[in-house]
Amino acid sequence: MEPDFCPAGIIAEFNPLHLGHQALIQAARQGGATHVAVVMSGDFVQRGGPAVVSKWSRAEMALRAGADAVFELPLPWAMAGAERFARGGVSLLWQAGCRRLCFGSEWGGARELQQLAALLLTGEFSQAVKGQLARGLPFAAARQAAVARLAGQQAAALLQTPNNTLGVEYCKAMRALGMEMEPFTIPRLGAGHHAAAPQGGFASATALREMLASGGGWEPYVPPETAAILRREAARGACPAEPARMERAVLARLRAMSREELARLPDMSEGLENRVFAAARRACSLEELLALAKTKRYSMARLRRIVFSAFLGLSAEDGAGLPPYLRVLGFTERGVRLLQEAKRRGGLPLLTHSSDFSKLDKTGKNVVEWEGKGSDLFALFLPRPAPCGLNQTHGVVRV
Repeated sequence: MEPDFCPAGIIAEFNPLHLGHQALIQAARQGGATHVAVVMSGDFVQRGGPAVVSKWSRAEMALRAGADAVFELPLPWAMAGAERFARGGVSLLWQAGCRRLCFGSEWGGARELQQLAALLLTGEFSQAVKGQLARGLPFAAARQAAVARLAGQQAAALLQTPNNTLGVEYCKAMRALGMEMEPFTIPRLGAGHHAAAPQGGFASATALREMLASGGGWEPYVPPETAAILRREAARGACPAEPARMERAVLARLRAMSREELARLPDMSEGLENRVFAAARRACSLEELLALAKTKRYSMARLRRIVFSAFLGLSAEDGAGLPPYLRVLGFTERGVRLLQEAKRRGGLPLLTHSSDFSKLDKTGKNVVEWEGKGSDLFALFLPRPAPCGLNQTHGVVRV
């Protein structure tokens, strides 16, 4: 690759973009990247539910924080478990020409995460984790116990924290897909991933969403450009998106579904559809539904993804394989080079305008259709609902 083109990639949600995210973008460039590409979740995110503000606004945040181009991780991969989320993001960064993947982690070193990823892909590990699951352990605990048996407690401890776990999945995806990308990680700064209170001048995205919902205190923990975008979107009734605004609609959708329909949802297995079916008929709120369906075997994030997959009409088949296109959400003048590289490589259709949708194959058109439905429903979670069609009519963000 040419010395003047050494792109690095980041997989993110930026929900919303905070000072830790900006530090990661800066670290990627300081580490030698000439260009920084971001693959970002769209209007719904991995934890299950709508993003706090639209994908277009979050793409603008990324560009103003130092990214050069932002590509969309389509809905079936964005609102998925860590493994499918990572595979989708890695495949799109590879298509954009990235040979380095940058991410934050609690451990802060890539070598040990790579070694653990290699272990998780072995048949020996598969047999070990099956044995732990047979004992009735939840998957996360079974995986950790299997790693402890095969590689020791220190390796298993890496799976106790969310950013390490996602970093391992990135390394797994690169290895499994045969994509020779270098993992580059920096220690996560300040507050933990789900920390409710700021720490060391940094606040987690979880804490920032709580602050946005309650009305204040978030400004010191985001870049000035992000703050300006959030204020602008709030003034026009486009922020924050909140699940409570559509609670009855989500409950209505679940009450109307049969067990067979529930069984076809992503993340559904081992008869979990029966618990969700029963919970949907008793619950009078989303919080109650999740509490009724919850057991130690299933994480709350998994249950939220199931609930919102039902609401959006997704099935397990919709996220099969890898994303079928590379859609541009925004770019800078420098980012033009990333778009040119993606087009030159030609592995996936590059979408820069809604007219490009018609050139997709059947699989690609189906994913675009789901993305459009998701965008139309996302608009109803906003303080001031927006009309349908923005997924097709909104232009690419230029900074």
